[in-house]
Amino acid sequence: MRWRGLPRGGSLLRVVLVAALLGLAAAVLQTPAGCPPGATPAPPAPAAPSSSPADGRPNDALPLPGGSVGVPVRLAEPAALAVLRPGARVDLLVVPAGTAAGEATLLAPRALVLDVVGAGALDGSSALYLALRPEQAQRAVGVPEGSRFAVVVRG
Repeated sequence: MRWRGLPRGGSLLRVVLVAALLGLAAAVLQTPAGCPPGATPAPPAPAAPSSSPADGRPNDALPLPGGSVGVPVRLAEPAALAVLRPGARVDLLVVPAGTAAGEATLLAPRALVLDVVGAGALDGSSALYLALRPEQAQRAVGVPEGSRFAVVVRG
């Protein structure tokens, strides 16, 4: 379309409406899904640090293998976390509440360590994230309260 000068009358109205619709479409495309109308988008959250603040090691967490479920486990002896790295294999043992320490039961042989969280934390927030088969995970989360977990590191 060629104009000689500024559009007039109906043409000017059409140009203004097209510009308004294009601006509205651009605004809708920039709005995140699920954002209520009139809400302003929040500034982006700072990226998570690539290292754990407690131990300074890089976060090398492994993805969950197919057919496995991820289970966080708090060990009775958190010092064992210092020697574990993602990719290691461990035997997961449990000492049920009310039994002697020598009566550990093997829950999951050769469990894959996906991540070690807070290995140096002194506040009890440290945990081991393991990939277990569904039946092993069910047994692990079904142990009585007060039971203690331990691991034997595999070579």
